[in-house]
Amino acid sequence: MTLYVSEVFGPTVQGEGPYMGRRAMFVRLGGCNLSCSWCDTPYTWNGARFDLRHEIAPQSSESVLVQLDEWADGIVVITGGEPLLQASYPEFLILLRALRNRGREVHVESNGTIFPPHEVLEMLDVVVLSPKLANAGKHRGGQSAAMHAGWATVVAEREVYLKIVCRNGADVASVAELAEDIGWPRDRVWVMPEGTRPETIAASITEIADAAIAFGVNVSSRLQVLAWGDVRGH
Repeated sequence: MTLYVSEVFGPTVQGEGPYMGRRAMFVRLGGCNLSCSWCDTPYTWNGARFDLRHEIAPQSSESVLVQLDEWADGIVVITGGEPLLQASYPEFLILLRALRNRGREVHVESNGTIFPPHEVLEMLDVVVLSPKLANAGKHRGGQSAAMHAGWATVVAEREVYLKIVCRNGADVASVAELAEDIGWPRDRVWVMPEGTRPETIAASITEIADAAIAFGVNVSSRLQVLAWGDVRGH
């Protein structure tokens, strides 16, 4: 039994969203059901640009745990790609249970299109969903980027957030409209500038922050980009 893993890295910090600045280890799983035009981890899914046989390797949960145990402090963030593509794998649940038994705080970052099995959801301390706006472009195979309706049913009882990439104030308005449509509390909504270079983030952060204040949502920068640029492993 295996997981398909792109990389395990850290110690670093969570660079985005409601836990920005927290010390963290990351498990990046391979594969994604979407294909955002601005994706900053295309090596997890884009076989036209990357040799996925080199970029993604099957690993057991035990192998992943050995790497995480090298630094047994801070949160563990399971991300991708789209990590919940593997949520039904037995090894995924084994990994979550082992992390919880170690007393680790487990976060998952997802695009929101997939709702996990109940037993997986119960193992997660925090879920950060990143539904995609039109700025992500069309997705290969005509895949829908719509958020799974199941998430709105658990936001009142679980620590679940939205963290949505925006390029300008108009995008922030779209985020506020989405939150209104699905009944999502605005104090659980974060908007974040798109970009993998500090100057790109700096060019839009003021407009996005002003709009976030106006629409009653939260704003995040991308701390890992400001600290290290577009460098893998952070």
